[in-house]
Amino acid sequence: MKLAPNRFTRALASGEKQLGLWISLCSPFAVEVTGPAGFDWALIDMEHSPNDYMTVMGQLQGFADTGTTPIVRPEWNNPVIVKRLLDLGARGLLFPMIQTVKEAEQAVASTRYPPHGTRGVSGAMRANKFGRVTDYVARVEDETTVLLQLESAAAVARAEEIGAVAGVSGIFFGPADIAADIGKLGKPMDPEVWDLIRPAAKKLMAMGVPVGTLVLDPDFAAELLNEGFSFVACGSDVSLLAKASDTLLAKVKDRLS
Repeated sequence: MKLAPNRFTRALASGEKQLGLWISLCSPFAVEVTGPAGFDWALIDMEHSPNDYMTVMGQLQGFADTGTTPIVRPEWNNPVIVKRLLDLGARGLLFPMIQTVKEAEQAVASTRYPPHGTRGVSGAMRANKFGRVTDYVARVEDETTVLLQLESAAAVARAEEIGAVAGVSGIFFGPADIAADIGKLGKPMDPEVWDLIRPAAKKLMAMGVPVGTLVLDPDFAAELLNEGFSFVACGSDVSLLAKASDTLLAKVKDRLS
């Protein structure tokens, strides 16, 4: 049995635009609802949701029969967390709050087996179908997506250095935290935030480094993709459910006599 190719990693490398959805409901059932929509990738969030290893595993199972590549965001750049998520079968990781080249190198190293990194070795795990995938060790590094999230003005200023680290598949800009860092808390769409992000993104694009982000405005998501962003999440399961619920209630109330 051979390791299945990572469609998302290959799409980024070939310059294909990738539309994504943020997943925070911690439910395999919710994944079964959103998965067939056809997003290219989905971000299973452990940083800002009550996800744990078991709920993440259920969501990975839910995405298995779809064309969507699930990427997991661990709660921190921690090699123990990374090891467990990769063993569970995560095809890619989004590392939060990367500030320096050293932290970027640590993130990449945690996804690699020795002598190239620090990932612990397990012979039988979900990721290699419990020992049945015969080329897992040989190919997993090439098939694992490693995304690094920049979330401060200082990190954005180092975007080119961080993006140049060997093994990095792409750089993700976090507008909400960047906004907070520059005194614009709660204003991720503020022009000053994007005045920081856009020039850094263009420099990375010129280097051939795929660039991504999350925005909840579909028109702006399309605008960024047309500008050269490679992977953009254009919504979240939580926000979609909340907004649809509010809209439905408001519409009915407005029509009551």
